[in-house]
Amino acid sequence: MKKKIVLSSLALCLLFMFSLHLPIPKQKLNPAPLLSLRILDREDNLLREVLSDKGGRCRWVKFEEVSTNLVKATIAAEDRRFFRHRGISIPAIARAALQNLKSGHIVSGASTISQQLIRNIYHFRRNIFFKTAEAWLALRLENTLSKKDILEQYLNRISYGNQAYGIEAAAQLYFDKSAELLSLAESAFLAGIPRSPSVLNPYSALHLSVQRQQLILHQMYALGFVDLPKLNRSLNEQLKMIPKSKKFRAPHFCDFILSQYSSKEKQKMSSIRSTCDYSLQRKIEMLVKNHVYALKDKGITNASAVVLDNSSGEILSMVGSKDFFASQDDGQVNGALSLRQPGSALKPFTYGLALERGMTAAEIIDDSPVQYSTPKGAYRPRNYDNKFHGPVRLRTALACSYNVPAVRVLESLGPEALYYQLKDMGFNSLSQGPGFYGIGLTLGNGEVTLLELVQAYSSLARAGEWLESTAILQVYDSENTPILDQRLRKTQKVFSAQVTYILTHILSDQDARIPSFGYNSSLSLPFPCAVKTGTSKDFRDNWTIGYTPNYTVGVWVGNFDGRPMLNVSGVTGCGPLFRDILLTLENNKSIKAFEKIEGIIEIDICPVSGHLADKNCPGSMTEIFIPGTEPKTKCSLHGQDQIQNPLESKSVQEDRPAVDLIIAFPRNGDVFKIDPILRHGYQKLQFIASVPEGFQFDKLEWWINGKKESETDTQFSYSWKLQPGLYTITVLARSETRVIKSHPVAIRVLL
Repeated sequence: MKKKIVLSSLALCLLFMFSLHLPIPKQKLNPAPLLSLRILDREDNLLREVLSDKGGRCRWVKFEEVSTNLVKATIAAEDRRFFRHRGISIPAIARAALQNLKSGHIVSGASTISQQLIRNIYHFRRNIFFKTAEAWLALRLENTLSKKDILEQYLNRISYGNQAYGIEAAAQLYFDKSAELLSLAESAFLAGIPRSPSVLNPYSALHLSVQRQQLILHQMYALGFVDLPKLNRSLNEQLKMIPKSKKFRAPHFCDFILSQYSSKEKQKMSSIRSTCDYSLQRKIEMLVKNHVYALKDKGITNASAVVLDNSSGEILSMVGSKDFFASQDDGQVNGALSLRQPGSALKPFTYGLALERGMTAAEIIDDSPVQYSTPKGAYRPRNYDNKFHGPVRLRTALACSYNVPAVRVLESLGPEALYYQLKDMGFNSLSQGPGFYGIGLTLGNGEVTLLELVQAYSSLARAGEWLESTAILQVYDSENTPILDQRLRKTQKVFSAQVTYILTHILSDQDARIPSFGYNSSLSLPFPCAVKTGTSKDFRDNWTIGYTPNYTVGVWVGNFDGRPMLNVSGVTGCGPLFRDILLTLENNKSIKAFEKIEGIIEIDICPVSGHLADKNCPGSMTEIFIPGTEPKTKCSLHGQDQIQNPLESKSVQEDRPAVDLIIAFPRNGDVFKIDPILRHGYQKLQFIASVPEGFQFDKLEWWINGKKESETDTQFSYSWKLQPGLYTITVLARSETRVIKSHPVAIRVLL
């Protein structure tokens, strides 16, 4: 029996000894999967070297291409008996076992460099079974490779933190030099990181990395690797570590590019040449950071900016936050792609639709109290300044960003029209149907991205041609051969050239915006620029979007956590940053005006009525029109044939109503003119009532000249077909216990 046990033991020993000479499979030692992808700017400057298949940046280097200082520092730090053992270190195992026994848990693993290499190749779990397998494979590794080859494999595979795998990647990341040029101090610094890359991360715990470096330098001295003078010089050497931001240039821009490709696609690429102008990107990053700092007392912690080249649709700059590495302010959130409410920034597209359908910049729109019935209850839009401005021209309403006129216009167009127009212009973020947003869509109750806004505004600079933006110029495969991109960029006509010219003319009219923004605001620039601001509800988001003939720029200011700012508007929150970016872009360039186009005529009009100026008008102004839409008759408010103002009639003299039921539109004394061109059936007035808050009515009745014309139990408005004549309008609201009546409103309709 004993003989059998002895023979079996000998057989097992022989089998074990034989197994130690089985080579490690060659494919396990293949360096190919560790190569990485480079993202370049438009001038081929490196922005970032990104993840390989194994999850890190690496360029394989031969053992001879590594500084001898680094080799010695690695041996001193990880395995001082490396050249004396055959894969495992018995003294180290005994010492680790004693330390673990005393502490009651694992504090030391006693792994040699060979064992660490095996663990890196096979990714074993940390338990007794796999530790045994690791030791066995380490013994096999020593019989497969020479000590030099083992070190080469180890130095090229080990993690040095921050997604840098291999000593060459680490040397380039932290010191911007090759591995063979590392000094003794730099070598000891890098050799210490693999022990615990997350804890010893130089970018978050530099003091711990330096402590580890100095410990290794003393170990090297104790092992005889360096003499005392070298030790002292290295201990006192000031490390010139490259800031993380230098190796993660244009971080949000790079992340945006990478998000457009699958892992499988990226495996075939060696580099991507982007549209980024890094020289410009750096300047805008600094402007954003300084601007946020200047506004910190206003409760602002972040800002974003996008710059687009109008001619090509290429994104020249994308700054997603004030600081990508500021974790306390969610710096890695890309504000250019985040969903936010745009406030008034969508109004130009509402007015663009109205202009396409025959309205003009001289159109008179009523800016007075109005109420709409919605599924969520009564909706009463208000202007930013909490005032109503009476009849205003479309030009003034858009330039001054009045809310009530914009809602009135969209109510006449229908929210579906704006919704589908925005969809055609790339606003894919509007994921709900048009009924979900309703007429509040023109005031920005839907969430969109800054990039979508910039794309849309750039179409106005291209005479109505919408073009999908791009961040990529060229992609190269592993052989550095250009890869043909099969994906086509979308483009379509969204507005006529004449309509976009009128919108541009209004948005660049500094005089027209004076009533809201005053003289010499941050929107006033020394060259032609069409610009629009936006402020979302409760001051959570500020926007300024604008364009010159060359560029479109979008700026957002706010907080990623949704905290409101302290009464900051688009013109004060974003305007100065927008201005600084435009001045940077157009610096030392010839001032280029917006090109005039065919199909636009200039007419002198009365600024009060919007009709042709009469000699009796108090003044006149020149307005632009699409031929066929210009006014055909002279001003009737100031002309010789003007009618008596119904307000002067004693029978309809208006006093303050005893109750709060009023006719919000039309107003007492309004005069309307039937258009001789437009089909008569389409010419209607929308009577609108404002019902006292909290009053529940059963019926709302509209009376015209003493005759009941309409009765409804839900609507606050009535659409009345225009007929020439003088009319007195009254509205009644009835409940079970009460009837309230508005004061009458008198209007005249001219033929």
